[in-house]
Amino acid sequence: MTAPAPAVPGTGALRETGKLFALAGAVLSGMFKRPFQVRELIEQFWFIASVTILPTALVSIPFGAVIALQVGSLTQQLGAQSFTGAASVLAVIQQASPLIVALLISGAGGSAICADIGSRKIREEIDAMTVMGVSPIQRLIVPRVLACMGVAVLLNGLVSVVGVAGGYFFNVIMQDGTPGAYLASFSALAQLPDLYISEIKALIFGFIAGVVAAHRGLNPRGGPKGVGDAVNQSVVIAFLLLFFVNLVLTAIYLQVVPPKGS
Repeated sequence: MTAPAPAVPGTGALRETGKLFALAGAVLSGMFKRPFQVRELIEQFWFIASVTILPTALVSIPFGAVIALQVGSLTQQLGAQSFTGAASVLAVIQQASPLIVALLISGAGGSAICADIGSRKIREEIDAMTVMGVSPIQRLIVPRVLACMGVAVLLNGLVSVVGVAGGYFFNVIMQDGTPGAYLASFSALAQLPDLYISEIKALIFGFIAGVVAAHRGLNPRGGPKGVGDAVNQSVVIAFLLLFFVNLVLTAIYLQVVPPKGS
C-alpha cells in the first residue's frame, strides 16, 4: 500500500484564497437576485452602525489631530505654513478616513458577523438551510455585506468631517495657524475626485471586510473554539487585504487623476 503523496507547501493557502474569491463572486451575483432580504439588511445595517459610530468618532478626533500637528510641524520647518491645511485635510480625506472606517468595520462589525455565521455553522443551521433549498449566501451573507458597505460609506463622511474639524482646531489653536490660510490652501489644492476616491475606498473596504468575515464564519474548525479562532483570523486577514488594496487604489488614483493645477 503506497503512502499518500506529501502535500505541496502553500496549497492550503491557495485553496482558501480560491474559496474567498468564489464567495466574493457569489455575493456579487446574489446582490441582483430575488428575493432580496430587505428586513435582514435593515437589521444588520442598524447593528453595525450602532457598534461602530461612537468608536469611529472618538478615533477620528485624535487621528486628525496627530496628522494636523505633524504636518504643521513639518511645514513650519520648510517655511510652507500656508499649505498646512491642504496637506492635512487631503491626508485625512484620502488616506486616514477610509482606513479608520475599514479597521473599525472589520474589527467591530466583521468580527460580529464572523461569530454569528460561525455559530450558525457549528449548529448546522447553514447545512439545514442548504438542504431546504434556501441559499445561505443570499439569505445571510448578502445582507450583511451590503450593510457593511453602506455603513462604511456613511461613516467615511463622518470621519472626514470630524477629522478635518479636529485638524483645523489643533492647527489654529495649538500651532497658531491662520484660519484663512488653512481654508484657502485646502480650496486651492483639493478637488472633488479626492472625495470620490475616499468614498470608493470605503465602499470597497466594507465589501472586503464583510466577505472575509463571512468566509471565515462559514469555515470554522474545531467547534466553538474554532469559531473564536475564525473571528481572530478574519480580523487579521481583513486588515492585511485592506492595506494592500489601499495601496493599489492609491497608486491607480495618483496615475489617473492629475493633481489640481497641473
